Amino acid sequence: MVRRIIKIDQEKCNGCGLCAAACHEGAIGMVEGKAKLLRDDYCDGLGDCLPACPTGAITFEEREAAAYDHEAVQQHMATRAQQAPAQAHPRQGGCPGSMARRLNVQPAPAAQAPAAAAAPTSQLGQWPVQIKLAPVNAPYFDGAHLLIAADCTAYAYADFHNRFIKNKITLIGCPKLDEGDYADKLTEIIRRNDIQSVTIVRMEVPCCGGIENAAKRALQASGKFIPWHVVVISTDGRIVSEV
Repeated sequence: MVRRIIKIDQEKCNGCGLCAAACHEGAIGMVEGKAKLLRDDYCDGLGDCLPACPTGAITFEEREAAAYDHEAVQQHMATRAQQAPAQAHPRQGGCPGSMARRLNVQPAPAAQAPAAAAAPTSQLGQWPVQIKLAPVNAPYFDGAHLLIAADCTAYAYADFHNRFIKNKITLIGCPKLDEGDYADKLTEIIRRNDIQSVTIVRMEVPCCGGIENAAKRALQASGKFIPWHVVVISTDGRIVSEV
């Protein structure tokens, strides 16, 4: 079958191994100091590895390739864990986004603190919010400003409801834990509804690049010209970039 799959430029690869750490299917391995796609059927085409590569050595290509095989990936990862348990540590081959850490809670600046008498109010405007569960067509999509967010962002960023959810229709997902790709579903939502803008909010960890890539591909595939921007949140709750 012809499908989207990653391509690694050996000339550009510097052997840092960040792409292999970001790939939660174990599709990329380090061979003689260079990143290699080990098997086509291990690659789901989601592209978690792309934002992790510092040299731009990884791109997508459309070519004849074996279909993604979830069962083969599960067996591959189980075998690898048995053979090299130490690789489960994020610094030695696991996903950097899985690294356990304790965060220091920072108080909000006085100007942002809510009035003592005011109770926190949810700004969520619709349900469901999970991308996999959301309908393709719904009245609330008409004229909507769409928020596509990695689910961890709402936990990391303290004022997420007021800063991002307010006055938007919210869709969330986790490219690391959810099976499959969001791009097709998001394409249909954007194509079939009068979406006014798209805001993508993701974490800084490499595996979170999957939701950004899916949203961008959906925007392109929809055939519509819609304003969009990307916000990246750090694991300690700061906005580290906004484009």
